[in-house]
Amino acid sequence: MAQEDIRMITIGAQDLRVGLFGPEDASRNLLIFNGIGASLDTVKGFADCFDDVRVITFDVPGVGGSPAPLLPYRFTWLSRLIARMLDYLGIDEVDVAGVSWGGAAAQQFVRDHQSRVRTLTLAATAAGFVMVPGNISVLSKMATPKRYTDPAHMLNIAPDIYGGELRFNQELLHEHTEAMKASTQRGYLYQLMAGAGWTSWLFLPQIKVPTLILMGEDDPIVPPVNGKIMASRLPDAELKMMNCGHLFILTDPQGTADLMQDFMRDRAPLAA
Repeated sequence: MAQEDIRMITIGAQDLRVGLFGPEDASRNLLIFNGIGASLDTVKGFADCFDDVRVITFDVPGVGGSPAPLLPYRFTWLSRLIARMLDYLGIDEVDVAGVSWGGAAAQQFVRDHQSRVRTLTLAATAAGFVMVPGNISVLSKMATPKRYTDPAHMLNIAPDIYGGELRFNQELLHEHTEAMKASTQRGYLYQLMAGAGWTSWLFLPQIKVPTLILMGEDDPIVPPVNGKIMASRLPDAELKMMNCGHLFILTDPQGTADLMQDFMRDRAPLAA
């Protein structure tokens, strides 16, 4: 089991709930940007699947234990905040991973702080507004944070919006629902606003760090073609398809962690 250290820290005017999982003397530090509305508690089981890796994650302001800021923000603001969080924790160099909405935030972070990033993993995500959208009826069910505040609603809609094994594995779905910490209406709205009009299309060729792109074959939210779009723009990218839906870090945590860890061990950044 990963060693667990969950704490509240203050970065400027923002309180931030931070989670660190794994040994302090691990050879790698993995910074994870989570999906929209999801608290760090959903990462705990995934963190257990890594060997000799310390996982660092956090509740985005307005989610879980991190209060929402007074004003809306953009990914550039979140990128600066998380860089300052790493400075506070005394962590310089990291591998970075982003899941879904967090994949966009991760792309922005790597663009802004590339010198401190060893590798990047993008899971079930896209390049912003240039993406090929998922099913409209599915996306409409994600317009509010109700699935995080109402467990019964989550259990009802999750098979349709997440796809893959969650279409039929009720036990796994219940575990995921129980791990959720409600985001606030304002916090969820701010997350939606952070991504409005944002795209990484123009700067992806500037990201030189080795990048692993993981896409679910049965993903109703982010169709797998979006992985091909990002891979075509990144100078050093490897695309792998997962026989899963949108939440393969939940439905296949060990398989996903093994792919990521092998990639992190085998790849070194390109020369500047």
